[in-house]
This record gives sequence, C-alpha cells and structure tokens, in this order.
Amino acid sequence: MQDRIAEAISSVYRRISHAALRAGRDPMEVQLVAVAKTVPPQAVKEAVDCGVRLIGENRVQEAREKIAVLKGDLPDSVRWHMIGHLQSNKAKLAVELFDVIQSVDSLNLAERIDRYASAMGKVQKVLVQVNLSGEEGRSGVSPEGLIPLLEALGGMSNISVEGLMTIPPLPETAEDARPYFRMLRRLRAEAEERGFSLRELSMGMSGDFEVAVEEGATMVRIGSLIFGRRAQ
Repeated sequence: MQDRIAEAISSVYRRISHAALRAGRDPMEVQLVAVAKTVPPQAVKEAVDCGVRLIGENRVQEAREKIAVLKGDLPDSVRWHMIGHLQSNKAKLAVELFDVIQSVDSLNLAERIDRYASAMGKVQKVLVQVNLSGEEGRSGVSPEGLIPLLEALGGMSNISVEGLMTIPPLPETAEDARPYFRMLRRLRAEAEERGFSLRELSMGMSGDFEVAVEEGATMVRIGSLIFGRRAQ
C-alpha cells in the first residue's frame, strides 16, 4: 500500500506544481492537507512517511481515536486540521486535538473555542469557513457576515485567524468551481483592505484542486486521490 500512496502523493504534488506555474505562482506557496476521513491509522502513517505533514479530519471522535493510536509514531512536525463541520458541543475536544480548526463559521462556536483555548493556555489557530453558494444546510458564514465575524474574532485573545476556507457545491466539472474560488480570493482581498491579515486560502479538493491553485489556494484538501475511494 505504501508504494501506491507514495505514487499518489507524488502525482498530486506534480499537479499542484504545474497548476501553480500556470498561474505564475511558486508551487511552494501551496500546502497539501491529506484528508484522512475513514482512513485507517496505518495509511495515515504511510502518507506521513512519504512527506505529508498536514492531516485533515472531518470528525472529532474519529480523529481522537486515530491520534491516540498514532501517538509516538509520527514526527512532531505533523499538524492535525479539523476540516469538517464542528458542533459547538465538540469544541472543547477539538481544541485539545487540533492544531488548526478550519471550519469556524459562527460567533457562538468561536466564543467556545476561545474559552476552551484560554483554559488550556493555548492560542488556537483557525480559518473562517465561508458559504459562497448560499445553500441552506451548508456550513459557513455568509459573505455579508464575514467582516463582522472577523471583527469579533479579532477581540478574542486565544484565537488566531489564519485565513479563509470554503467548500463549493459539488461541481460537474472542475471549472464549475472556479467562480467560488475566485470569490473567496476576492473576499480575502476586501478583508485585508480593512486591515485583517489572512494568509491562508483553504480551497480545492480531489476533483478541482488544480483550479483552486490557479485561483490562489494556499491549502488544498485531498483525500481520495491519495488514499482511494473512502468508505461511507
């Protein structure tokens, strides 16, 4: 399995590099987050052995079990990212487990994260998730609500806002996602004009990450291209 994972990771890095160069960007600006939802711990270790350092998880409980199994087997440079919707009642455990929470989408959730991080003596790195499609039931703050949420987060001592994240509607083709990636980049530019520092743009998954890189992604979240089709 390790040879297959190594080959898959190498292929993804090549595609990231080509997409970045097409856009006149430095490929080193783009980080790979290997999405380990439903992936067994051994496969995560094999990806790390192949050089991956950012691991994304969608579910807090699954991440806790996996981190416990892998404790001591991974280098200290590995960072765990929460990329799925985070319920407020799981915020405390998420702060305990994750280096970065990419899915902050409300003031209530942010307040809980800040409170738990303060109790742990930690400054929690987060990304703000933006819902660009307006679909009901899809996680993320609205574009109109982004600046007020960023302003509120700026007053929290134990949260560090690193950037923005989005998940566009499932596209029929990669090009269908481009307007959403372009919109997130524009929202970041508008926020930075107001004085916010938002280094990261987490956008793009297995089916559309090259378009995301062309539009400015600094993190792409790749699961199936590395680990194969996931179990449901």
